[in-house]
Amino acid sequence: MFDERYALAFKAYPYERNADQDAATPVRHPVVVMGGGPVGIATALDLGRQNIPVVVLDDHEGVGMGSRAICFAKRSLEIADRYGCGERMVDKGVVWNIGKVFHEDRQVFEFNLLPEEGHKFPAFINMQQPYFEQFMIERAFDLQAQGAPIQIRGKNRVEGVEVKDDHVIITILTPDGPYTLEADWLIGCDGANSPLRGMLDLDFTGRVFQDNFLIADIKMINTKFPTERWFWFDPPFKSAGASTLLHKQPDDIWRVDFQIGWDIDRSEEMKEENIRARLDAFLGADVEYELVWSSIYTFQCKRMETFRKGPVIFAGDAAHQVSPFGARGANSGMQDADNLGWKLGLVVANKAPASLIDTYNDERMFGADENILNSTRSTDFITPKSDTSRLFRDAVLHLSERYEFARPLVNSGRLSLPCIYDGSPLNSADALPAGPARTRPGAPCPDAPLGEGYLLALLGDGFTVLALETDVPESLTEGGITAKAVSLSAEDDPSGQLAARYLGDTKSAVYLIRPDQHVAARMATFDEEALRAAIRRATGQEATA
Repeated sequence: MFDERYALAFKAYPYERNADQDAATPVRHPVVVMGGGPVGIATALDLGRQNIPVVVLDDHEGVGMGSRAICFAKRSLEIADRYGCGERMVDKGVVWNIGKVFHEDRQVFEFNLLPEEGHKFPAFINMQQPYFEQFMIERAFDLQAQGAPIQIRGKNRVEGVEVKDDHVIITILTPDGPYTLEADWLIGCDGANSPLRGMLDLDFTGRVFQDNFLIADIKMINTKFPTERWFWFDPPFKSAGASTLLHKQPDDIWRVDFQIGWDIDRSEEMKEENIRARLDAFLGADVEYELVWSSIYTFQCKRMETFRKGPVIFAGDAAHQVSPFGARGANSGMQDADNLGWKLGLVVANKAPASLIDTYNDERMFGADENILNSTRSTDFITPKSDTSRLFRDAVLHLSERYEFARPLVNSGRLSLPCIYDGSPLNSADALPAGPARTRPGAPCPDAPLGEGYLLALLGDGFTVLALETDVPESLTEGGITAKAVSLSAEDDPSGQLAARYLGDTKSAVYLIRPDQHVAARMATFDEEALRAAIRRATGQEATA
């Protein structure tokens, strides 16, 4: 069910005939992205900003319908900020840090996802996915107007793919008929039902959970609910379901998510009168609302056995799927784009060996497994399928109302956090073991306030040598890679939060930061030989030196 007023399904990139369709032989492109959703557009933004030519092929002409994903995590906003559209997303989104958990009619747990200060972005915003896509598409067009080599082709549906050793042949259908092009690299960002995955006869491994959930997005102007995430186990509302989740979105839209069981008649459940019966039981008969979008979904926790097949790479839902509780879908897809973009950019620019792409597979499969583990645990807690599991869950909920020790066991969806790439082949050995654990090699850089600005904006999106309370050269070039230096001292850190997050009990530190703002190496003082080795390792050059 869908209300067209809520669509935002504008023609952002209407079909236009392109020169490739008239070429005598197939034109070869460095990178082609299949799919114009958030992960596909993020990948195009990342590459285009590096001046890497990229073509996005999408079978639609703009933003899709329905709110779909609504929770965008701090890490996704930080990535979007480097692309140039993070602040716009926060301005539009509903900011929240607080979540509350209820059992029946009692609150049993409350959490704050960002208890510390000194971050540019909040823990989460709620915003309909069409807005998220729209802002990134508009940013892509802004960059295109400035000369960035980004093309987005609407109504260009990929019909066939032939994989060669060093390139891909792609057959595309348009309103003017078919044409063929070639790509050194093809990135599959075409969603959970990925046609590309089917064309290559690749599949998922994992688990489908035997339960159904009904989503209803409704418009309420005057409401008693605050801007927080509220989750009920065994809600007291008649016919509400086994669990209920409530979120606020922009434009006075609220997301209500009902757990409705496995053995259902979908056509009956999707009738407006039956959806309204659940909503009325939940909201109360005196609350007026408009029903603007609804859907039924089933949990799946799956991933591909490998995210790379020669010159074809998969990202986002095309590569892995998790349950919505925890907001790990779109957020993990943004981390895929963030991880892949700089690596592919270096490979295409001949600054790194093609084997660097294998580390995308290593790191993001590690991230997918972490997400699947957390998502599975959440789903098992929310939807216990045995008497023992239900007994454990209910005991935890009863105890958490009175005893603090039980509250961390309450699992209404462990919310998305960026992955720490422990064990990554790109990490150098930690030469600062006494440093904070949160900034060890493989970890994403936490933000910190620097007077009127913030650390992550200062780091940018290239290789960076971050020096704290010690001297380093202005830049360091190794193997064709130049790492700029950012030197900071206590004078730049009036709050002391930078030192707490990066120095801990040490007096000085030097970090090598990757373009995706993950730590590649750290040491106590400047060591030129060690830093050069760390750059080679972080760019995959060490094995070929």
